Amino acid sequence: MTTGKKVERDVDCWLTDMDGVLIHENKAIPGAAELINQWRDKNKPFLVLTNNSTYTPRDLSARLARSGIDVPEDRLWTSALATAAFLKDQSPGGSAFVIGEAGLTTAMHEAGFIMTDADPDYVVLGETRTYSFEAITRAIRLINGGARFIATNPDVTSPSAEGVLPATGAVAALITSATKRDPYVVGKPNPMMFRSALNKVGAHSMRTGMIGDRMDTDVVAGIEAGLHTVLVLTGIADRSEVERYPFRPKEILDSVADLLEDDQQSKNAKRKEGKGSDASA
Repeated sequence: MTTGKKVERDVDCWLTDMDGVLIHENKAIPGAAELINQWRDKNKPFLVLTNNSTYTPRDLSARLARSGIDVPEDRLWTSALATAAFLKDQSPGGSAFVIGEAGLTTAMHEAGFIMTDADPDYVVLGETRTYSFEAITRAIRLINGGARFIATNPDVTSPSAEGVLPATGAVAALITSATKRDPYVVGKPNPMMFRSALNKVGAHSMRTGMIGDRMDTDVVAGIEAGLHTVLVLTGIADRSEVERYPFRPKEILDSVADLLEDDQQSKNAKRKEGKGSDASA
């Protein structure tokens, strides 16, 4: 493990978490936009990952753009996409009862799944701000009837302006209590999400790095997937929390700005000058 020191990184591809790494409360973390530009300038494969299954890649790309970070739709990988990819591999053309928002339902449709509440192969639980008693009850009855239980991610709460909200993991626990069936969780810390991301970009784990702000999801899943792990201190984890865990990331950095190469600032300046010239023309 290296703390704040430069190390030799044999990394051809990067995966990075979004919240706490690139943005915080919808504001870009210093160095985040520059790092994305650096990867794009060098044609380095990368994906921005999130456990949140609510939004489509188009939604997330627009959200990042409002923060000043330019990430194309095809460079975003969500727990919804990972879940849909996993289920397509497991049961091509299958059926599912889905609780979630557009990010999940769109991914499931694009994976070729039929949405139904009549004897589905799976019950798939994702994030939504409108969990209904009726939908949860239907999910419980379908699982008791033989449907396999899948959850996009294990997060028990999600943030909001008013305070924390119950999230996928909390609702999954309710369903598990009623059915005695645990879900298979595809999102972090399951390394399955990273492996599906690697498949999307055609990368190998031995030459891929993972940047995250959480020891219990990003770092442990990165280690289990065989990635070069980088913990940044702009989100959840701090140095004292690292000591609580029996595993360590390869590097601990103050922020993604520490991953910038020396020539990136001048390149960004030239890019801004070019945009200014275009605007004046």
